[in-house]
Amino acid sequence: MIYLDNAATTPLLPEVVTSMSDSLTLTFGNPSSIHGLGRQASHVVRQVRETVARALAVNSRNILFTSGASEANNQALIGYALANKAKGNHIITTAIEHPSVLNTVQYLHDRYGFDVTFVKPKADGSFPASLIEEQLRADTILVSMMWANNETGQLLPVTEVGKLLVNHQAAYHVDATQVLGKIPVHPEEVGADFLSASAHKFHGPKGVGLLYFNEKLRFDALIHGGEQEEKRRAGTENIHSLVGMATALEFAIEHMDENYKKVELLHKTLLEELNSDAAPLTFYKNQFGKSMPHVLNIAFPHENHDLLLTKLDLAGFAISTGSACTAGTIEPSHVLEAIYGSGSEKLKENIRISFSELNTIDEIKKFAEHLKLILKK
Repeated sequence: MIYLDNAATTPLLPEVVTSMSDSLTLTFGNPSSIHGLGRQASHVVRQVRETVARALAVNSRNILFTSGASEANNQALIGYALANKAKGNHIITTAIEHPSVLNTVQYLHDRYGFDVTFVKPKADGSFPASLIEEQLRADTILVSMMWANNETGQLLPVTEVGKLLVNHQAAYHVDATQVLGKIPVHPEEVGADFLSASAHKFHGPKGVGLLYFNEKLRFDALIHGGEQEEKRRAGTENIHSLVGMATALEFAIEHMDENYKKVELLHKTLLEELNSDAAPLTFYKNQFGKSMPHVLNIAFPHENHDLLLTKLDLAGFAISTGSACTAGTIEPSHVLEAIYGSGSEKLKENIRISFSELNTIDEIKKFAEHLKLILKK
């Protein structure tokens, strides 16, 4: 199987597997225990926190460990909104966010009566910061925006929006799940009060992630119980997964430039291969402005994407039609729907190919070859 669904999850690096295996064997103490093995485990957790903090260029006390980006998003949005409702009732997010943001703010609307504005891209798919600025109100308490879209790779104006909020009361949450480990991510530089990410997007394990938070802001805990994570998140720490996340992040940061260039080449090669024949394929890119090369969302007119995905799967290629967190549903991509409209035939034609530096040029050429064969039959 040739794996081209890295926006959904990435394979573990061998070094990550080794670090996690060693941790499972050697660091089995409970970090809250006061004996030697407990203190050893607590030290490992502190080391991981410092590693993540260095990568983000923030203080380690501002890192909260979670079970992944979905929990981190819920923690930031629910925790802040409920703790600060006296300041205002308005939340702004984009219509192209991950479901863990969209469904969370919808919950805040339905359960607690928050007024939520879902900002759509412009008709051409672009998303200037002015779209957020136009929706800001005196009672806006929270703005949430992804750094890069998981279905199209589109980079959103996180820095520009951060500047808009410098003199506004609204807290700023950035979902950096698709960019951490791929490009420099420094929450304080973009003005983020909260920033979330998940290890399995940069060759770490599933089920572990992080939330950066501005310690000056007040927010409620989401998980209650013990006093772990400075009383912000109860539960015994998932040490081996934390170790795996730290190892993967260190490797990603160390090889960031070379990895990015390799993915750019893979992206470029696939487009060249699809256009290389005397009778090249007819397709269009769902690409809107500056984008991460790690995601290529393309569509073939009058070709049903579900059927195409199945044929590619049977041929030994793993891709997707959109977010893995909406897989199994019959609903069209909410991202493309926000751009093209709910009645567009384009919603049934797209496929998402997502790369990592572990992919090879040979794999890309084989994929292009089989895709052509399938479409030309």
